[in-house]
Amino acid sequence: MEFDWSYTIGLLWSRDFWNATLLVVELSLASWIISVILGFFVALAHRSSFLAVRKIASVYVWFFRSLPLLVLLIFVYNLPQAFPSTGAFLSIPFISGLIALVLSETAYIAEIHRGALVSVSKGQYEAGNVLGLSRSGIQRLVVIPQALRIALPSLANEFISIVKLTSLVSVISLAEILLVGQRYYTQNFKVIETMVAVAFYYVLIVTVFDTLLKALERHLDFSNRLTALSKAGIEDTDSPAAPSVMERDDSQPVIRLDRGGKSFGDNSVFSNLNLAVRQGEVVSIIGPSGSGKTTLIRSLNGLETLDQGVVYLKEKPFIAGREEGLSMSLPKAKTEMLELGMVFQSFNLFPHKTVLGNVTLGPHYHNRGSVGEIRASARAILSQVGMLAHENKYPHQLSGGQQQRVAIARALAMNPSVLLFDEPTSALDPETVGEVLRIMADLGKSGRTMIIVTHEMKFALEVSDRVIFMEGGKVVFEGSPDALRDEFCGMPVSPISSAFENEGTR
Repeated sequence: MEFDWSYTIGLLWSRDFWNATLLVVELSLASWIISVILGFFVALAHRSSFLAVRKIASVYVWFFRSLPLLVLLIFVYNLPQAFPSTGAFLSIPFISGLIALVLSETAYIAEIHRGALVSVSKGQYEAGNVLGLSRSGIQRLVVIPQALRIALPSLANEFISIVKLTSLVSVISLAEILLVGQRYYTQNFKVIETMVAVAFYYVLIVTVFDTLLKALERHLDFSNRLTALSKAGIEDTDSPAAPSVMERDDSQPVIRLDRGGKSFGDNSVFSNLNLAVRQGEVVSIIGPSGSGKTTLIRSLNGLETLDQGVVYLKEKPFIAGREEGLSMSLPKAKTEMLELGMVFQSFNLFPHKTVLGNVTLGPHYHNRGSVGEIRASARAILSQVGMLAHENKYPHQLSGGQQQRVAIARALAMNPSVLLFDEPTSALDPETVGEVLRIMADLGKSGRTMIIVTHEMKFALEVSDRVIFMEGGKVVFEGSPDALRDEFCGMPVSPISSAFENEGTR
């Protein structure tokens, strides 16, 4: 039997097929968009700190991934037999098909989102917390934009699968492309010719939306965006401006830890530890790896939860250990976190934001002024750290030293009372360490209150008002740099002289 090309070509102008194509597009888009949204919440539930919520999410994903879509379609469409009140809407094939597709696809898309959320580093959440963002703010401004970019290729592939799965909805009499084709070939028995036309319409839908989704993927891929030096800051490239000098007030500690204690399981990191830092004071915490200094500084702003002790901010209880009765009465306002700026060892810049966007995110979120005022202030701070010329670049386009300078600018943008530095040069190449240390030294001279965890022994002795040496979770020495030199550097063997031997070349 000869293939009837004129019949097949004629079907390409069939109103029935084009109406069915539009119906498939509507059903596919609605199912995909709803499933993407619901799947994200299921993925969040899968990562919840509450066991019951995690279990419910796990059971949902397990059940609907196990259930064939065809079975689910027939079940939903016939549900009015058991619950007649649902007949008003479930008797409509489009609605029944939409519900079945959403129930099934949400389970698959939730796993895509879960993989994307796992790919967003813990440091991004910590950076958001330090900027005082709420949980929803962190999700909206930090996590979702990054997770969406990671998940988009898989989500696009899932959309293509949904388009093809709509053909199953024909079993409940939805007039989609396959059902229209079946009606044609049952009348004229031209099965092959009709199915070629059916294939054409499916391929057309997939091709159009695959092109659109790939264009969206390229748009969201900030790693391929080209940027140029800012003309306004071109003369300031890598030339930090001197920060303004702040007044020093020694009347009372701006931050104080009383009886601090922290353990990880049976391992006690530190216990009964006291620390007080006055306004304008620069305190460096040094010591060998594993001495507890990083855990200590992360406990001051709540990134690590204390077991015992209380952190006082301007002599008001700020954070209490889990074993302290005070913990239930402490204020929970995120605004208090803004008093403590933090610069991380691994920078933790937001990769989807430009340099300027990183610095302005916190002030914008907390409504620290108009858009113009916030941008002007941020650009002044970037000029202060010698990064104004790079304001339009993304973090991946910067060197390690430049990224850390942007991280310092981001912390300064919130005008905190205390700056916390967690080994800010440990992840840098040796040739970029100096530029970051110069910025920190200038900040110390300007009267900024700074607590610095560092292995840079020479730097600590030069810029610090006070040096604390920790080993094994205990404070071995606390005093001025001169006292440190006088008391320990002449000893043939001591924990601190050993540290000087190991770190003195840095």
